[in-house]
Amino acid sequence: MSSASIPYDDEARLRSLVNLEVLDTAPEAEFDALVKVAAMVCGVPISLLSLVDESRQWFKANVGLPGVNETPRDVAFCAHAIHGDALFEVPDATKDARFADNPLVTGDPTIRFYAGAPLSTALPVGSRWAPCASSTAGRASGARSSRAGSVSLLTSCSTSFARQR
Repeated sequence: MSSASIPYDDEARLRSLVNLEVLDTAPEAEFDALVKVAAMVCGVPISLLSLVDESRQWFKANVGLPGVNETPRDVAFCAHAIHGDALFEVPDATKDARFADNPLVTGDPTIRFYAGAPLSTALPVGSRWAPCASSTAGRASGARSSRAGSVSLLTSCSTSFARQR
């Protein structure tokens, strides 16, 4: 397993994340609705709105992982997604050297497919939330453009809700 490297701007990203005052807050209906829609659109059992802090990925909204509020950053798929500005997709984690021996792949919840996109537009510099969808079954990469469009729309909605907080 290869843990995601620390982004060059991580110190600023973490400050922005703290300034959002959303870490460890109660569930909010708007964010919960977005992850439900993401699960339906992507046809997956797991959908999350993750915030990656210094040591963990914390779930602001969660469908499909009842009772799980966070995972360590070093095993978080979203820790990889926050490095870019576009959709980060893993069609089959068992066949990807970065994730094949990840405990989230080899054990519960047995992730196979992952798609996530960082939220950074119109938020404080470097905040980068990461809405993501996961499945226990791999996915063909051919439907990527449809998923990318859907995740992009959900990203825009999440950004709007975050600004309104």
